[in-house]
Amino acid sequence: MSATRWSPTARTTVVGVIGDPVAHSLSPLLHNTAFAALGLDWVSVGFHVGSNRGTAAVSGMRVLGIAGLSVTMPHKESVVADCDRLSAVAARLDAVNCLVTEKTSIVGHNTDGAGLLASLARSCGFDAAGARCAVVGAGGAARAVVLALAGAGAEEVVVVNRTSENARRAAALAGAKGRVGVASDIAACDLVVNATPAGMGETALAGSTPSLHFEDLHAGQVVADLVYYPRETPLLAAAREAGATAVGGLGMLVHQAALQLAIWTHEEPPLEELWRAAEAATGE
Repeated sequence: MSATRWSPTARTTVVGVIGDPVAHSLSPLLHNTAFAALGLDWVSVGFHVGSNRGTAAVSGMRVLGIAGLSVTMPHKESVVADCDRLSAVAARLDAVNCLVTEKTSIVGHNTDGAGLLASLARSCGFDAAGARCAVVGAGGAARAVVLALAGAGAEEVVVVNRTSENARRAAALAGAKGRVGVASDIAACDLVVNATPAGMGETALAGSTPSLHFEDLHAGQVVADLVYYPRETPLLAAAREAGATAVGGLGMLVHQAALQLAIWTHEEPPLEELWRAAEAATGE
């Protein structure tokens, strides 16, 4: 006798992801994998929301009773003003990647930085406490990483970026531990994080990120790339060649999604099921 196929009804709780583009997003897959494993009558879908339409999407969330949204580019900063409240981390970053409906309020969270820390711990046992860290980039993802590393007790967080003003803004999130650096600082760091889109798809990282030199990488370092497609970016290949420990971006994606699921459902996310789904979807 075959199992009954689940299908959504008018009672089903709806969540989703908003972004532009959004068709490539693995978030609905991860969310729906978790809902199936937990036996929840929930469903996640992708919503294509163009630039400057984030406010309308949050209004729609209120009207339609959507329980939660993952927020990706280009809306992480623009929808902050549409939230009724922010978590402490989201308020520091002035950016959200997760919205949750709590009674009549929309609350904004940011799970990016915590997702990276969890990925590093699972992938190679890395603990940021006392470590010297370099973050390449100064955008929203980079700022989340800087704040998380400082909060985890890093000795120093160096921000390497082509635009010094943006680098100063990001480094300031680490307080006294943060500073603006240059490419030559990378060699002295225990952890190197690429928080730029360079290396995504067919883009060659070395050609598009002059602030990161592959020759600065060496054995004893952990090199993390937030890019998860392709799984083996030019940076990760160079890190392995240099003898460093390479950590891809899929782990951050999985762990930040798991944290969002916990916020929405108040359930323990089925982490191993999420990993299996993500690896299968990316050809692993």
